[in-house]
Formats: sequence, C-alpha cells, structure tokens
Amino acid sequence: MLDQGLKAQLKSYLENLRHPIALVASLDASPKSAEMKALLEDIAEASDKVAIAFDGDDARKPSFTIGVPGEPARISFAGLPMGHEFTSLVLALLQAGGHPPRVEADVIEQIKALDGDFVFETYFSLSCQNCPDVVQALNLMSVVNPRIRHTAIDGALFQAEVEARKVMAVPTVILNGETFDQGRMSVEQILAKLDTGKAARDAEKLKAKPVFDVLVVGGGPAGAAAAIYAARKGIKTGLAAERFGGQVLDTMAIENFISVPHTEGPKLVSGLEAHVRDYEVDVMNLQKAVKLVPAKAEGGVHEIELESGATLKARSLVLAPGARWRQMGVPGEDEYRNKGVAYCPHCDGPLFKGKRVAVIGGGNSGVEAAIDLAGIVSHVTLIEFDAQLRADAVLQRKLASLPNVTVITQALTTEVLGDGNKVTGLVYRNRETTTEHTVELEGIFVQIGLVPNTEWLAGALALTPRGEIEVDAHGRTSLPGVFAGGDATTTPFKQIVIALGEGAKASLSAFDYLIRLPAETAETADAAQAA
Repeated sequence: MLDQGLKAQLKSYLENLRHPIALVASLDASPKSAEMKALLEDIAEASDKVAIAFDGDDARKPSFTIGVPGEPARISFAGLPMGHEFTSLVLALLQAGGHPPRVEADVIEQIKALDGDFVFETYFSLSCQNCPDVVQALNLMSVVNPRIRHTAIDGALFQAEVEARKVMAVPTVILNGETFDQGRMSVEQILAKLDTGKAARDAEKLKAKPVFDVLVVGGGPAGAAAAIYAARKGIKTGLAAERFGGQVLDTMAIENFISVPHTEGPKLVSGLEAHVRDYEVDVMNLQKAVKLVPAKAEGGVHEIELESGATLKARSLVLAPGARWRQMGVPGEDEYRNKGVAYCPHCDGPLFKGKRVAVIGGGNSGVEAAIDLAGIVSHVTLIEFDAQLRADAVLQRKLASLPNVTVITQALTTEVLGDGNKVTGLVYRNRETTTEHTVELEGIFVQIGLVPNTEWLAGALALTPRGEIEVDAHGRTSLPGVFAGGDATTTPFKQIVIALGEGAKASLSAFDYLIRLPAETAETADAAQAA
C-alpha cells in the first residue's frame, strides 16, 4: 500500500511509540477494504508495538479503530486516511501510543476537565486541506479524555450516509447525533464551543494586558510579517487574530511564492506561526476585533474592542484584517450555504461526485475550480458576468478542452433554487437580452473574489467605497499612529508575497512613528494606563 519512502518515514515516526497500540479493522470484500488491509499491515510491519486484528464488526466497512490493548478504542477511521489525512493517521497512532501532543498544558487540562460523554463524527474528503485540523483536534481530545470518542469518515466513500445525513460540506462535525459545526476548527475553537465559560475567562485575562507599543490586528501573512518586524525591534508587540492564518488556511496550491515552487496554505501558515512564536510576540488567537477607538490626541493610546468584551491598548496599530470570500448576495444563497452552495471546490468537490454543479466567476479561481470539478462531477456550468472570461490564457485553453463544461458569459445569477433541504438549481439573467434562464443542478461553487474584513472600522478611519483601508506608500492610514497592510488595503494585487511585504512595511513605519514621538508623550500614555 505504502511506497518505500513512506514506509521508511512511518517506521521512523513509530519509534516514538511509548506503549503498545491495537488496530482493529472491519472489512468486506471491496477493493477499498483490500487497500485498508494492506495499509494496516504496513503499519504493523513498521513497529513491534503495533498489533492488528481483522475481526471488527463495525457497520462501516472498511474502517478501523486505534486504541490501547485491553481498553475500548476511542479513535476510528472509516475509509482510507491518505492524502491530507495521512498526517492525521500518524498523529493518532503516536498519541494513542503515549507520545505527548504538541499542545499547551492548559489546553490539555481543559480537555480533561470537560464533563460529559461526547461522541464525535467528522465527515472529510481526502482533497480537503481544512479537514485535517478538525480530525486531528478531535482525535487528540479522544486520547486525552476517556469520555470522548471520534470517528473520521471519508464522505466520498460513504456517499449514501452523506446523502442520508444531508452532509454537503466538509468538514462537517456531528456530536451525539446532531450537527455540531462545519468548516476548519482548531482544538481551541472546539473547546470554546463546549466550554462556554472559557470566553469570559479569556476576556478577563485580556483586559489585564499592558499597553503594547505595536498591536497587530490580523494573523494572515501581512499580520505575521508585521509582528515579526516589530518584535525584532525589541518593542512590546501583540498580535490579535480571529483566526491565525486567515484566508491562506483555505488556499490549496501555492505556486507563486518566490523561492518555494509549491506549497499549500496550511503548511505555509504553520511556518508563519512558528516564525512569529520564535519572537516575543503576545499572540492572542480566536479574538475578533469589533471596534477601533482612536487615540484622543496624536501620540496617545489607541484601543481595540474585541467581541469577547475585552479591550486591548497600543501606542500604534498595524491593521491586517485580510479578506473573505465575496458572496453573490442573491435570494437562496444564505439559506442553502453548506447545503449545495459552497466556496471551496477542493474541500467540497468530492461530495458532488457524478452530480451537476455550477461555478460562479470566470477569473483564475473560477476557471481553476471548474477544471478541478470537471474531473469529479458529471457536468460543470461556468457562469461569468462579463462578456469574456478573465482567467489566464493557459487556463482558458485547458477549460475549453474539457467535454463536460459549459461556459455562459454575460450572465448575472439572480437566485439560488432549492427544495428546502438542498440546492436544486439557479436562475441567471442574460445581460444582453435580459431573458432569464434556469439551470438544474445540485451544487454551486462561488468564486467571485474577496471582500475586505473592515466593516468594524467604518467611521474610525478612511475607507474606499469598496471597504478597503486607504493607505499611502508607507502603509499609513488616515489616523496618526495607525498603519495597515495586506488584502484589506488599497494596495493593488492581492497576493501572499505582496501582503508579507506590505505587513513588514507597515510595521517598520509604525516603529518609525514611535521613535519620533516626544518622550513626554509616552510618559503621559504610561501614566494614563496606570491610572
């Protein structure tokens, strides 16, 4: 099942097992079961601490459990955990075998303290880059707390189950038989939903934070770069982010990051976070900014109000809130989100195998999505607002070569149709003739660009009509002491490499601003904080 390179890696990893583990498989006569049997035999061959049995009686076949001999198993995989989930498999083996997880001690204690019986099921797809975080988080929780169990299920392999449960997006997490959440989640985010008092406890800790010299708001590439550049100057630096990594976490292939021919979003984010934490940066993750209160006078202290109720203070700010997927804004879109309306073709595409779908948008992202989906679904209808596609010529040539793709230009989507449970079609208007047309389909993938996360800044500083933060060549905003970088600003070309540079530039400008403040200004700010 595994090639020699993966076998060697696996053998090296499993040398970290501290005690024996047992794998129990439930198989049938299908080819996938044969592949699972071969995979488990490769795992057992890699370590004498691994025992396997093929007498499992789970209703899902193929599937297998990972546990400690003599104890009920609390981790299960239904389907082959390959692709993005191979790392999840390796971590589950190691953690079940006693290898300590790389998680903060207080997180471990919070998991242990959860009171209740929790049976989690996660539907994933092998092409989903968001799914491993969820699978790994719930597996970890199952290892730490004996009252937690988790099964990771390949939705593409168990399609009848997916349809019966109306799962139309991955990752989808079921808790004790009811939908718990959808989308990427860290262990901290899961705990926040289970432990409802945590947000209030965290807010109290945040309120006690001292005044930062530089506070970065946003944890994407621009925010990470800004934090690193500030910390390297030896000044008190904080970083508050709703989700460290931002939009990059949802990016599949990255092939234009100079000096790195190919990487993936989650891998790049992991490197960014590790680099930030190499410095003395106070990282405050899962903190959503809701209001900017400018300093009363130049050189004074700015405040950032958080959704939790806490307030952070800083002498200078670097705003890097990033952007999110732009929505169509038509009737039915909200009602059928994650019920056929999706925004990540890599993640959710396998759930639409053999079905009819539409892609909204004819730029690079839309055409790439149509190309990817054409290999999975029965038919793709690409709908573009303009008179012609805007994607690169090489992508358009590839799209034109696919027999199961229809391209419709000069079309405005006006409504998403559904039966109350799932999408059944869409309505578009021909912009030239004004006639309306209905397309019957089961899925709609929206790829029409990004919108800046700046609603919370309205009225505090200058924004463009599109909501972008107005910045000059130094990253300065309309407010003294407040700088900005990344996709939320007026800087053209929303690219990762540009966001990194703009974040660094904004941070250097913030430092330059601070060192030019009169000494008495800083002393006054300190006195005000102490009071």
